[in-house]
This record gives sequence, C-alpha cells and structure tokens, in this order.
Amino acid sequence: MAKVNKALFWSLFAAGGTLTAFVFPVLALITLFAAHGNTPEIMGFEQMQGLLANWFGKLAAFGTVSLALWHAAHRLRTALYGLGLRADGIVSVVGYGIALVGTILSAYYLVQI
Repeated sequence: MAKVNKALFWSLFAAGGTLTAFVFPVLALITLFAAHGNTPEIMGFEQMQGLLANWFGKLAAFGTVSLALWHAAHRLRTALYGLGLRADGIVSVVGYGIALVGTILSAYYLVQI
C-alpha cells in the first residue's frame, strides 16, 4: 500500500514542478508589471472574470493551483526530512492535508465563479 501512495504523491509532485517551472515565472512577471501600474488591458477584472467563467479557464486555473500545492507539500516534506526532522508521518499528513484542503477550496471557489 505504501508504494501506491508514494507513486501517487510523486506524480503530483513531478507534474506540479513542471507546471510551476513554466507558469509561475510568467505570473511573477505579470505581477511585477501590475505592481508598477503597468497592467495590460487583457489582465483587467472583466477579462479575468470572463476567462474563469469558461470551463476550460476554470480547469486550467484549478490545475495550476492544485498541482503547485502538491508540489510545494512534497518539496517541504523532503526539505524538512533533509534538515533532520524525522517525524515524516506527521509532516506528510499535515503537508498533504493542506494541499488537499487547498485543492478542494480552489475547486469550490472556481465553481462559484
């Protein structure tokens, strides 16, 4: 049973890492532009609401958020283990639990749009 769980979490970690590597630098650049008041028209509230009102936009946003959460949870778990925290059971339950709650909440809020 443990090997099945490990493969599941590892696949979510790998997918989240790949997605994070490609998507989040662009999001950081857009945020940097927005912080300096140079927000493009395409990033306006009406356009973003229109994007997230579509089922494909919701699916893309859900995938980005949820896979990034699972990647962060697994990365934090392995980092804490490397730093000497050997309470792997507690760390994995808390970390993956937060990722699960974040995934559920992102699905809930995206459905509300």
